[in-house]
Amino acid sequence: MTINLLADLPRHLPDELFTTLLEAANVRIERIVSHGHASPLGFWYDQDRHEWVVVLKGAARLRFEDETVEMKPGDFVNIPAHKKHRVEWTTPDEPTVWVAIHYGDRQ
Repeated sequence: MTINLLADLPRHLPDELFTTLLEAANVRIERIVSHGHASPLGFWYDQDRHEWVVVLKGAARLRFEDETVEMKPGDFVNIPAHKKHRVEWTTPDEPTVWVAIHYGDRQ
């Protein structure tokens, strides 16, 4: 069965939409759809696994404790486990579609 990651994108989302595409022993792949979303003020992700994330459509700004990264389609970043990060901004006028791969043993 074929699935298109850019199909069936909701037009209005109260929250980011996380869809698990594959889950196995040490990996989870998910599609994330944002539409003008950002992490709540003062909130930081501090995850137990590494995360490789790519933007397929739209744009985003990720903030780390020591830097800010602007992302456009095709840009990717690898986030080591427990590296605090947050979503500062995503495009408000179109969906931002990400693919995130969470991998490695939980730390």
